[in-house]
Amino acid sequence: MVTFCTIIWCPALAWCTICCTTFMMWLSTSVWVPSMISVALLVSASSAGGRGRPLLRGGAGIRTGIIGKKHVGPETVYPFDFAYTEENGSVLQVGRNITRIKLLVQKFLQTQDDRPFFLYVAFHDPHRCGHSQPQYGAFCEKFGNGESGMGRIPDWTPQIYDPQDVQVPYFVPDTPAARADLAAQYTTIGRMDQGIGLVLQELRGAGVLNDTLVIFTSDNGVPFPSGRTNLYWPGTAEPLLVSSPEHPQRWGQASEAYVSLLDLTPTILDWFSIPYPSYAIFGLKTVQLTGRSLLPALEAEPLWTTVFGSQSHHEVTMSYPMRSVYHQNFHLVHNLHFKMPFPVDQDFYVSPTFQDLLNRSTAGRPTGWYKDLHRYYYRERWELYDRGRDPRETQNLAADPRYAQVLGLLQTQLAKWQWETHDPWVCAPDGVLEEKLSPQCRPLHNEL
Repeated sequence: MVTFCTIIWCPALAWCTICCTTFMMWLSTSVWVPSMISVALLVSASSAGGRGRPLLRGGAGIRTGIIGKKHVGPETVYPFDFAYTEENGSVLQVGRNITRIKLLVQKFLQTQDDRPFFLYVAFHDPHRCGHSQPQYGAFCEKFGNGESGMGRIPDWTPQIYDPQDVQVPYFVPDTPAARADLAAQYTTIGRMDQGIGLVLQELRGAGVLNDTLVIFTSDNGVPFPSGRTNLYWPGTAEPLLVSSPEHPQRWGQASEAYVSLLDLTPTILDWFSIPYPSYAIFGLKTVQLTGRSLLPALEAEPLWTTVFGSQSHHEVTMSYPMRSVYHQNFHLVHNLHFKMPFPVDQDFYVSPTFQDLLNRSTAGRPTGWYKDLHRYYYRERWELYDRGRDPRETQNLAADPRYAQVLGLLQTQLAKWQWETHDPWVCAPDGVLEEKLSPQCRPLHNEL
């Protein structure tokens, strides 16, 4: 639907964001927060004939809108001129009802306002809902499908997938329960896909599609084992399509450059020709953008081969800080709480896939999985993978003396990034950060 002027990143990485709240905070500020799923459609439009000149925040001359999942607050800190989210309505209606979403986009575009606009459309469809609205299925795949008690979404033609026909990713157990879970998700993704088509039709109908930068992405990895809340590949690899009417030289091409969702805010500011404001948090260090604009990559393939990742907690009871760096083919993960079992979030815990995995594991039955629960829960402090030879990340090379130089290089890169971004976990787990002392990392003598 957007291939007329699109560049596709293979892969785009949600480094620094594998959960939803943090993604929205970064999108609004581009400030790295040592953390917190929807797939989001970002729409940023120029005024007719050129890019907007005037800040997305307070008096920048940009009209802002959000439809769907917001998942961040308070509203006074993250305000929008036009907002229909879970704060003032049903998340099912604003995040999954594609007819409702279409009409809200239409309402936004029909507002008499000559300012350039930024519209954030956050579909909730990739999320699980078995923990909150189980009557609609594990992924709310039944919501609005026309069956008894499910309601009907007029613009949606449901696509039903046979669990026996779905392709099972390597990180998902190949069992009937997991196959049915995947099939349910694919149905909801199909609803979102049709919804994106409706949004683009509204842009076309309003006469602004050819003046609009469209960005399609997701805010974290797939909600299956090794996915969301993990820093493994399935938890950080994201879809990213960028459609720019001003960069025809790369239309229809795929990019292999490593990019981060932290790059979205600099990209949008660059599109509007808006400088990032100079300010400090709590009167201390001046805030610096930690991403870079993607617009140059729409002109020529850049040599971007390094990205960083962060996860600290998802739910309040899920503290498990991790940091990672991806450089060329190598991927390094630092598990700071490596002596603790990896936590599992509530919505994934009740999922058909995980419940089946638990039942099979406790009964000693085959799981059809590439790992076992012990390896999933209990991880080494350092995990080093050569994804060129081991794309499934199953062979940890951190203790292999043949890779000592690679390990040291990536550890140095990761520490440098943590210091640059003022990561409070930079000295963990065997030290504590004391910024007024020298050296700032003070030993804990905790036998780690």
